[in-house]
Amino acid sequence: QVQLVESGGGSVQFGGSLRLSCAASGYTISSTVMAWFRQAPGKEREAVAAIYTSSDSTFYADFVKGRFTISQDNAKNTVYLQMNSLKPEDTARYYCAAECGGSWEMPYDYNYWGQGTQVTVSS
Repeated sequence: QVQLVESGGGSVQFGGSLRLSCAASGYTISSTVMAWFRQAPGKEREAVAAIYTSSDSTFYADFVKGRFTISQDNAKNTVYLQMNSLKPEDTARYYCAAECGGSWEMPYDYNYWGQGTQVTVSS
């Protein structure tokens, strides 16, 4: 039924940009919480950004503020993550999540997850 598919990952140099997409099917994103998480080898999964789609309110982790922007396109049922000024420490697999039942920062509060897309930033 519900499927989230991430795309747009890849390998870039320090300071480069990428735009990740999360296309949802079997689910309408117009009144929910959508988020991006990331996980690097040896580290815990961490929240990157979230958007409350009904109000268009956004939230960001401190380590990406001013560099990343989360947005939505309801017509395409898609959420985006524009990543600028990328750093090597941004290297991780990025996951799309939907329908948060609590805190946007807690991965266990989300009902749906995508398969992830790899982002690698070289120095």
